[in-house]
Amino acid sequence: MAFVVKKFGGSSVATPEKIYHLVDRVLGEKKPDDKIVIVVSAMGDTTDDLLTLAGRITDHMPKREMDMLLSTGEQISIALLASAFMERGQKAISFTGFQAGIRTNANHTKAGIMEVKADRVMKALDEGNVVIVAGFQGITDEGDITTLGRGGSDTTAVAVAAGLKADICEIYTDVDGVYTADPRVVPNAIKLKEITFGEMLELARLGAGVMQPRAVEYGELTGTDIHVRSTFNRVEGTIIRGEYTMMEEKKFIIRGVASDSNVAKITVRGVPDVPGVAYRIFNGLAQENIAVDMIVQSTSAVKEKNDIVFTVTKTDMADTVGVLEQLKNEIGFARVDVEANVAKVSIVGAGMLGNPGVAARMFGALASENINLDVISTSEITISCLIAKEDEKKAVNVVHRFFFPNEEK
Repeated sequence: MAFVVKKFGGSSVATPEKIYHLVDRVLGEKKPDDKIVIVVSAMGDTTDDLLTLAGRITDHMPKREMDMLLSTGEQISIALLASAFMERGQKAISFTGFQAGIRTNANHTKAGIMEVKADRVMKALDEGNVVIVAGFQGITDEGDITTLGRGGSDTTAVAVAAGLKADICEIYTDVDGVYTADPRVVPNAIKLKEITFGEMLELARLGAGVMQPRAVEYGELTGTDIHVRSTFNRVEGTIIRGEYTMMEEKKFIIRGVASDSNVAKITVRGVPDVPGVAYRIFNGLAQENIAVDMIVQSTSAVKEKNDIVFTVTKTDMADTVGVLEQLKNEIGFARVDVEANVAKVSIVGAGMLGNPGVAARMFGALASENINLDVISTSEITISCLIAKEDEKKAVNVVHRFFFPNEEK
């Protein structure tokens, strides 16, 4: 008997025909005693359509009301999918995030899952149902509906799998696993059989769109193995787990190359060179739930002043500028400069810990294509460079070629 949570994205349930294709695939693989939970996103472009609709009403919809609106998309999917299973003769039942016991904090539009009380889901499974759970949503202790942010259905699936103590969580996507680079950008990218939570978390955080970072975090926190595989075929994908089980998976110094163009460079000019200023800036951003990356402080041309440079997502760019403008008079800095025509290219891999010269190789690869480096940041298993957006694709390909030369054709 297998106990599996399967997550399917919006493209898999975009039409009635695709819904029935999903149902037939699940039933074709299901053994009589298997327990199956399916987490789904909203149909096709439903979420984008709802956002457009909201924009026709107001440019400033309160986040609580936005969650009320966006959560309806998944409810359409789960009702249709459960009904399709029943049409095929399989008992099924659908649950919203609230009904599935998904409790979140009150950070509307970007809520975090606090716990999953899946008693009702387990009862339905024991009664022979395939259980369909709405992804992307939960509920606060006060009873308010929340959403988890883009890609939040991945997090729902991992959290539900952890809450049920399922054997594995399968994430179905448009690629058949995790690759050393986006195969749509690097045609010779290599599919990995396994990758650790830590490495996958960094790749996801740095732009690899195959998994949502918080889903990987939740898997690591709860010890829930994740199988990333294709919606369109039945080949084995990539297992994300705590440690490798196959020694050959350690043959590469790095595990992958990622890039992200959803990034903006923020420069705070003429910051007073006194203790506590950086804290006031970044605490102000943190209070607005704005994530910051690639922080660099340098001496300004003005005496006893510094420039602080950092990156945020483009979606947080306007809010970031708003926070900084509110702090400008209090702190006494000169101005804020914003540059959106940038991209971040990164390498990730635990193997670089014991291999000197990895950074030099990356910089050499970029230099060979005359790609200028604007900002550099490092951690134990990552190196990231901020470059011009126009160089993004070229940068990913040349860095991949330098680190995986024997795999290029």
